[in-house]
Amino acid sequence: MRGIAIRPRYAGLDTIRGVTLVSMIAYHTCWDLVYLWGVDWPWYRSFGAYLWQQSICWTFILLSGFCFHLGRHRIRRGLLVFGGGALVTAVTLVTMPEAPIVFGVLTFLGAAVLLTAPLDALFQRIPARAGLAGNFTLFLLLRGVNSRYLGFEGARLAALPRTLYSNLFTAFLGFPAADFVSSDYFALLPWLFLFWTGYFLYRLRREEDSALRLPVVTALGRHSLPIYLLHQPVIYGVLTGLEFAGIL
Repeated sequence: MRGIAIRPRYAGLDTIRGVTLVSMIAYHTCWDLVYLWGVDWPWYRSFGAYLWQQSICWTFILLSGFCFHLGRHRIRRGLLVFGGGALVTAVTLVTMPEAPIVFGVLTFLGAAVLLTAPLDALFQRIPARAGLAGNFTLFLLLRGVNSRYLGFEGARLAALPRTLYSNLFTAFLGFPAADFVSSDYFALLPWLFLFWTGYFLYRLRREEDSALRLPVVTALGRHSLPIYLLHQPVIYGVLTGLEFAGIL
């Protein structure tokens, strides 16, 4: 069997990922302050804060689809990330039962890699521009599927049948029941099509790597999974220490 060639790391990608990690850590610090420490900050519930949150998840998912082509052992990578998501779910069910993370971003990314791996040979036959345009169009069309409609950010094209939204499995697919609760929810629909947009974007890349490097930030981008798993406990510990010291 022909092996998958090892491709070099791209410093530019690590830098973009590192910048997004820093943005995510800042966003989650604000989330903890508002929802766990009760800080009154109306802007954090505004459309501007929503755009901030969306910029983080869009970048991570596009980059993950782009980086699907890099390295080897895709199934092992997918299982590792999916397992990280399962760990986050288990911990939050115990520590935050009122707002657990069920089908969070790590669970989604692991599932996306595991689903894409057997489809890779088929996808290679699809012209890159057609694949990119088609998947991004489907992402926009299905952006509201979690809220029971076809359309993008409030532009409702059609309502979806309520019977689709019935249980935990349908929530994983993108059809959450009315009683489904998750403080970080990324279902297969619509986000798999954004992941695949990144997949096809890789095939349109230029071969040369960006020379953009930032001290510390680029290094953070090389270790995104452990940083993601550890950042919330670290943030919580720091904020608890500040509260104990009378600063918060």
